[in-house]
Amino acid sequence: MVQLLGEFIGTFVLILLGNGVVSGVVLKKTKATGAGWIAITLGWGFAVMMGVYVSGFMSPAHLNPAVTIAMALIGSFSWSMVVPYIIAQMLGAMVASIVLYLMYLPHYKETEEPADILGTFATGPAIRNNFSNVFSEIVGTAMLVIAILAFGQYDITQTSGVSPMLVGAIITAIGLSLGATTGYALNPARDLGPRIMHAILPIEGKGDSDWSYAWIPIVGPIVGGGLGAILFQAVINFVAK
Repeated sequence: MVQLLGEFIGTFVLILLGNGVVSGVVLKKTKATGAGWIAITLGWGFAVMMGVYVSGFMSPAHLNPAVTIAMALIGSFSWSMVVPYIIAQMLGAMVASIVLYLMYLPHYKETEEPADILGTFATGPAIRNNFSNVFSEIVGTAMLVIAILAFGQYDITQTSGVSPMLVGAIITAIGLSLGATTGYALNPARDLGPRIMHAILPIEGKGDSDWSYAWIPIVGPIVGGGLGAILFQAVINFVAK
């Protein structure tokens, strides 16, 4: 239960701060309106870093079903805990979405573009192309998982508390370098949980929740995370021979 609480709290913080920066930049009449992509990528990097810091003493701080599944694939995590972890991560993301909705409610009322409103909850492509979009999510999430596993190879990350900063750094790097095609979900809970809340919450003029796209930030990260973990494990096994 402590581990599940850690995953819930960590994912809550991740979404609160991550979608919080998107809301500040995208919604009308905030003090950050129009701050742009750099602000979003930096904000998300710090959001993930803080999510890992506040939960890492309770759980492995996966905060991401794609990471949880990837770790189980290479034997670093028990399959029996995969579904409970994913549920905790989803709930954390959904509760954070409710808090952000209440906080930014006056600004939602000032924002008329449905795509901007949806963007404060879920990701969407710059150009809609299923192959390109899912490939982008696969590559980005593979890079994330490879980096996380690589960080664990250094003794300093195990003892100094620097690991969350490194995870935040790779999220920022992915956002800046690889994220502009799809908004870099990299995390099924990060996209699906808030997308469900977008569908449920009574936001005037919000439009639809773009369910035709919703499979991409689920399938892409899961496939990419699994591939990244398997490739990294293969390298480790080769080096160890």
